[in-house]
Amino acid sequence: MRRAGRWLVCPYAAVLDGESAKDQCARCAQLDRSRSVAADTMADDPRPYAVYLAYFGPGLLKVGITAAERGPARLVEQGAVAYAWLGRGPLMAARRAEALLGSALAIPDRFTKAAKRAARGALPEVPERCAELAQLHARARGLGGWPETLEPAEFAFTDHTELFGLDRVPAGAAVLGGLTAGAEIVGEVLAGVGSDVYLRLAGGDEGAVGSVGAVSSVGVVGSVGAVDSVAVVGGAEGRRSGAGQGAGQGPGAGGPGPVAVMDARLLSGWVLGAATGRVTTVPVLPARTAVPGASERGGEQEGLF
Repeated sequence: MRRAGRWLVCPYAAVLDGESAKDQCARCAQLDRSRSVAADTMADDPRPYAVYLAYFGPGLLKVGITAAERGPARLVEQGAVAYAWLGRGPLMAARRAEALLGSALAIPDRFTKAAKRAARGALPEVPERCAELAQLHARARGLGGWPETLEPAEFAFTDHTELFGLDRVPAGAAVLGGLTAGAEIVGEVLAGVGSDVYLRLAGGDEGAVGSVGAVSSVGVVGSVGAVDSVAVVGGAEGRRSGAGQGAGQGPGAGGPGPVAVMDARLLSGWVLGAATGRVTTVPVLPARTAVPGASERGGEQEGLF
């Protein structure tokens, strides 16, 4: 948990599940949210906040707020394909604007990861993205009841195609499962979108997407576009201790593998090392289906501010 500006060791000595995308146990996370802007338990925060519109795909536009001092970092973190600022002002004014768009225009404040991933593989051209975002920006600015203390921002479109390497993200990418001590991920890094890393897996067959084994190591993930062997070395210093599940060759070993996406937050707490095998031995699952435009209301947003 975080106290007085520094991270403290979990007092419960909790062991995190390999499927968890958070680097805290539930009780530590709950304590952290006892004074949190995201949980509306820190209304006295004196910093200025910015309101933004984020685009993830056709029909997938959301409203959000972030501390102005962070600039576009929040948009990069959540993997926004494009975005535009709406205004800037005190925290509660930003919150009122966010609520206004939600009630008047039914604009959600979050989408599921599955919906975002599904949209990335079939994005329209940049001018179409810009037009959809500009239209919503104009509608938002035209609403009555806009907070007086929130300074409006003129429409300015920013696209992340080049930053993320979106032209290298295929439709229907497979999904890498959770990490366990003893497995490896071996492949070429194609793109990085928010916390998602896309890899061309080694040692598989393009059509053979199934459960190939359990993960024990996850290696050196290079920068976007770099080609690195990826492997993670588990063990006592990882999230879990215990024996690995064996890095078998699996079907189709030796050929080019499928493209799969991994939530890099799963790597938190693991000790990373170079790959020793030639194939990925973590579960490779079919792409998860998502209802276009599905929001994740009721879920918890992480690391917003």
